[in-house]
Amino acid sequence: MTTAQRLRSIFSGSVGNLVEWYDWYVYTAFALYFAPAFFPAGDQTAQLLNTAAIFAVGFLMRPLGGWLLGQYADRHGRKAALVLSVLLMCGGSLLIALTPGYAQIGVAAPVLLLCARLLQGLSVGGEYGASATYLSEMASREHRGFWSSFQYVTLIMGQLLALAVLILLQRVLLTEQQLHDWGWRIPFAIGALAALVSLYLRRSMLETESFRMQARASSRHRLRELLRHPRELATVVGLTLGGTLAFYTFTTYMQKYLVVSGGMSKDDATAVSAATLFVFMLLQPLVGALSDRIGRRPLLIAFGVLGTLGTVPLFGALANGVTPLEAFGLILLALTAISGYTAINAVVKAELFPVEVRALGVGLPYALTVSIFGGTAEMVALALKQRGIEAGFYWYVTACIAVSLLVYVVTADTRRTSRIDRDPGVGPGP
Repeated sequence: MTTAQRLRSIFSGSVGNLVEWYDWYVYTAFALYFAPAFFPAGDQTAQLLNTAAIFAVGFLMRPLGGWLLGQYADRHGRKAALVLSVLLMCGGSLLIALTPGYAQIGVAAPVLLLCARLLQGLSVGGEYGASATYLSEMASREHRGFWSSFQYVTLIMGQLLALAVLILLQRVLLTEQQLHDWGWRIPFAIGALAALVSLYLRRSMLETESFRMQARASSRHRLRELLRHPRELATVVGLTLGGTLAFYTFTTYMQKYLVVSGGMSKDDATAVSAATLFVFMLLQPLVGALSDRIGRRPLLIAFGVLGTLGTVPLFGALANGVTPLEAFGLILLALTAISGYTAINAVVKAELFPVEVRALGVGLPYALTVSIFGGTAEMVALALKQRGIEAGFYWYVTACIAVSLLVYVVTADTRRTSRIDRDPGVGPGP
């Protein structure tokens, strides 16, 4: 496999990942507009709480996706699993785009919204493990942190594109009323079409040498094999706990927090979120490359320390009616710290497991942890706000990051102990 072939495959895999996450994040980016269409009763916080609940329920499918597509990737190849996951995402986005509102079909509207979200959750649950494994196996040892960081580059870019579409519709193409009435359907239709393009690109990807060279006699009972690695499974859960909660708190929920708690307009909150996400995206390969030089563990510990000490005061400052520029600076501080987790979490997890259970080992415990903590971040925050104890959420985030910090401290640096280096056929890469 030539360097050009590797780079082309990494590009195709990354573009598909971008589309997957665009489709996933369009839901939360446009929730302020489509919530009344599916849940017409109640005030704004109540409507957002309902849509956040479905957002969280979608996460319940992610462990199932991590299990099913993880086994599929370990048995039939990373490429095959990535093609299947983007096909599932296309179906979910198309269903949301075409579903009539509550006024037209009554309770069937939120039921169909739920079904679409469950389908997308299945897709994303399988996408993470297969994508993390694919990028980590495609890269060389010297640049594995750098190349695997593009999973979060494209993940953040998907979220950023969702916000870009929102800004374009808000400020250029549609009025506020048109967005509420029907304009929110446009980004879901775009996502379905983009998924078809990424499906075409993924069909031309090469399979990784690690998978192609593994013994064909390996056991069919991969879940049983995975359970022989309890320490690694527990490590993935601990690594993910604080990082995923911090990520979803300061990205997907922050746009709403600036509106409902900080008193900022929807337009300004969207612009601040887009600006911080853009810089956050650019940080990922820099931090990934840094991990190739100094190791993964120091960066994880840095995130844990900064997140534990800084979350409560940062939220307190944002709630005091800051200007958009001040909000940008404060949120960027948080996201810079979180980069110590996001840029390298995929490669750290992939480096923990042997090739025959790698996609399953990365995807399943990660999806379980994200479902419990990341997927419920908005719902927990809004529920606590509704009960008048919003500050409890700040301490909840802090406590979860502190737990992960303990894991980071006791975990070996996977740059030095990587199981990928023991794979048959591993050679120089891009």
